[in-house]
Amino acid sequence: MADECFGDPRLAVLYDPLDPDRGDLDAYLRMAEEFEARRVLDIGCGTGVFALLLAGRGIEVVGVDPAQASIDVAQAKPGSERVRWICGDATDLPPLQVDLATMTANVAQAIADPPTWQRTLRGAREALRPEGRLVFETRDPARRAWEEWTRESSHDVTEIPGVGSVESWVELIEVSLPLVTFRWTYVLAADGQVLTSDSTLRFREREEVERDLVAHGYVVEDVRDAPDRPGREFVFLARRS
Repeated sequence: MADECFGDPRLAVLYDPLDPDRGDLDAYLRMAEEFEARRVLDIGCGTGVFALLLAGRGIEVVGVDPAQASIDVAQAKPGSERVRWICGDATDLPPLQVDLATMTANVAQAIADPPTWQRTLRGAREALRPEGRLVFETRDPARRAWEEWTRESSHDVTEIPGVGSVESWVELIEVSLPLVTFRWTYVLAADGQVLTSDSTLRFREREEVERDLVAHGYVVEDVRDAPDRPGREFVFLARRS
């Protein structure tokens, strides 16, 4: 099931305007170039920002996401016809032979259920060509990022064309490691609607992720730093063995 912020049509259209800085994707674009990827599977593609950046570079892209509302937003964007969009997840994909599979931003951590995580790694491997690569990021639990997720630090008011003023903030709901649950609240000034979206992320240790990858037929080639958040995240680079 997708979180409300991705699956609720009222919130899906707000996702990009409320998070317009996607500089975190630059590193993934560079890796696609580094590995000379011509076919990419974007797992958890959301509103299609990364998939469309890749397609704009002439790369063949399949974007998969369980939230139809987010897929609808992606398909309404210019250039969306160059991407193959699938409403679903990596556990049930059609036959593919991609050079690179990615899970950007919070996607890997949002797959909090261990059996689903295992099936996702297996599905991604099946979608890769021999020697193809899977790349994704996950926060370092030791940095305790959730301690910064407070209403005071996140409160913002954003003017969105066609929508009006949107007030938003995040609050922690529960910390029961390795799981952390938080809630985003959105207040739409135009009609007074108050919408909420709860999310749970799983904070995996580096060694745990490496074991999972090896167990599912990958070779861990590198664990890099996230350029936009140095020292705070692991960026895993795994090759299909």
